[in-house]
Amino acid sequence: MLALGLGGFAIGTVEFATMGLLKEIERGLAISTPEAGQLISAYALGVVVGAPLLAAFGARLPRKALVLGLMAFYGIANLSSFVAADYGAMLVSRFAAGLPHGAYFGTAAVIAASLVAPTKRGWAIATVMSGLTIANVLGVPAATWLGQSLGWRLLFVVTGVIAVVCVAMVARFVPYEPPHPEASIRRELSALKRVQLWLALAVGVVGFGGFFATYTYIAHTMTGVAGLPESLMPVVVALYGLGMVAGNIVGGRLADRSVMGTIYWALAAVAVVMVLYGLAAPIWPLALVMVFVVGGSGSILIPALQARLLDTAPGAATLATSLSHSALNVANALGAFLGGAVIAAGWGFVAPAYVGAVLAVLGLGIVFASGVLERRRPLT
Repeated sequence: MLALGLGGFAIGTVEFATMGLLKEIERGLAISTPEAGQLISAYALGVVVGAPLLAAFGARLPRKALVLGLMAFYGIANLSSFVAADYGAMLVSRFAAGLPHGAYFGTAAVIAASLVAPTKRGWAIATVMSGLTIANVLGVPAATWLGQSLGWRLLFVVTGVIAVVCVAMVARFVPYEPPHPEASIRRELSALKRVQLWLALAVGVVGFGGFFATYTYIAHTMTGVAGLPESLMPVVVALYGLGMVAGNIVGGRLADRSVMGTIYWALAAVAVVMVLYGLAAPIWPLALVMVFVVGGSGSILIPALQARLLDTAPGAATLATSLSHSALNVANALGAFLGGAVIAAGWGFVAPAYVGAVLAVLGLGIVFASGVLERRRPLT
């Protein structure tokens, strides 16, 4: 599980450090803030497209072979971002880098869940996801500092190196599992007929949309509203990462107790936290505290959401868990777009936080609808 988690570390480092280095990327490519936000959206779109396609077409492969291929592709795609000559090439390379993201996490989560008792499923998923959260404590601050000091393009070289190490560790430590004898593209895609699967995905899209609207422009909020110098951005992203680590640990434990209960309370917490973050932003000590809390509140939801998707599609586990990352990256694209829209409208860098609160409330409405439907028609 730790070997698989290293892949999450690579993915989390480049995904979130890109947001922390958004100002440097703007200057390097001579583009505007909303245009830079579209690089985040391009990556997210790659995840949305790649997760279901690669998970379905890889259904008949041994899961170990699938995660090895996906991580190798991820490393190569990120190295292409290092050599991208202009904005158009960078958009294409970020889209390509997003393609294996969801399928990797989905397959890794299924492998992890298969290694433990059902009562520890949430913990196992959280362990794999810990690579993503720890990246925000170690990888993202280090990559942000490196990008500010020696050039933002080095971020993609670092990610490529981590991906190579991950491939070596997975090859050495992850046990071989033969593919399911009934595995097929049709079997995986049959999960898409389930209404509860789509409701769970909608919770991820809407509930997390505001979370990403806030984080995409965190550098602008901390420097332009809180008044912190750019040199402290590694500290800011480290605080956010510590919050993610704490939230992931708590979320995994809570999901083992009650999947739906965790989703309810996590979304309610996100809505409240986003409002408090917006109010605290002009006061830098409070803003830093709320950065930690924002990271924690959102991460509590991730293990429960993946467990919920496993419950809604028991015959298509790889596709279901991969789609959770499609949902989160639709949320990423939606958040970057809505955050950029309210900023472009002149509402300021705090406005995305309030957009986040509204979206979390909408997500809470969707999960209530899912709960009502389940009481009438239990999952089978």
